[in-house]
Amino acid sequence: MKRFLALALIAAPLLGGCGLHPLYEGGSHAAVSQGLDDVDVPAIAGQQGWLMRNALNDRMHPTGNREGTKRFRLDVRLDDKLEGLGLLANDTVGRERRTLRARYQLVDTSSGEILLDATAGSDAGIDVVSSEYATVAAEQSALENLTRVVADRIVTTLAIRLRKGDVGAAGGAAPDKDSPAPERQR
Repeated sequence: MKRFLALALIAAPLLGGCGLHPLYEGGSHAAVSQGLDDVDVPAIAGQQGWLMRNALNDRMHPTGNREGTKRFRLDVRLDDKLEGLGLLANDTVGRERRTLRARYQLVDTSSGEILLDATAGSDAGIDVVSSEYATVAAEQSALENLTRVVADRIVTTLAIRLRKGDVGAAGGAAPDKDSPAPERQR
């Protein structure tokens, strides 16, 4: 036990110098929180868009500050696909996959400059059962869950860029064309 305690005391100062800092260090007064609070999310078409806009606003404006003129605008276009997989012996679909992809652009409202251009997405498998109601309910639940996952990825990307100072700096940042491979949700 004494040996472990001595090792912990030696290692503690070394870990402090690693350069890692919490993303939201400083709470609601942090640059990341204030930057996210300064992003307007305009209406997005369709039910998927309504869900996505609400999810984004809930994550970026937890205190409810959604009114007023914002410095940035987040334009989001969604692609929602539902495809049948796994044909059964009676030629019916036994499994579906729902895929939600979002292409989003962070725009400086004063200049119209695109500061960030990226994509985020996820997919989920759905079992098709004999009850049509249950299948429709599962498809809707998958959409709601995917919306939250994709919104989290978008906000995380924005927060990281705000933390680095890549967004909103003088002259802005070069558009980000990275399209990370989406992770499968199970």
